[in-house]
Amino acid sequence: MTTTPATIFAGTGRRKTAVARVRLHEGTGKLLVNGREFERYFSHENFAKQAYAPLLTVSLRDKIDVLVNVTGGGVSGQAGAVAHGIARALQKMNMELRPALKKAGHIKRDPREKERKKPGQPGARKRFQFSKR
Repeated sequence: MTTTPATIFAGTGRRKTAVARVRLHEGTGKLLVNGREFERYFSHENFAKQAYAPLLTVSLRDKIDVLVNVTGGGVSGQAGAVAHGIARALQKMNMELRPALKKAGHIKRDPREKERKKPGQPGARKRFQFSKR
């Protein structure tokens, strides 16, 4: 039987169309995304590094367990959403970490979204080929 930790800190991260619900608690550095290890979920190591970057910024990689549920978007968007969620949860855990996280750019949400397709065009910016004759 597993025991639940006394204090769990939650944070929600968003990026493009991905949403990550993050839960942090003190532990041994176990990182799980949708029931799988970080390195197995994020196939390329750059995505995994991007996702746990806030933990490296505040030097808590081996002291905190992270449990993440992430939906929507692609691998890159999900990695950004996880990083944003971890940063927000760390901020709730200890407000003294905020300046370091903010300076590294982990607190701010990346506001870029996919631009909508316009009527009469094949895409958001692309135009049909012009023909003079």
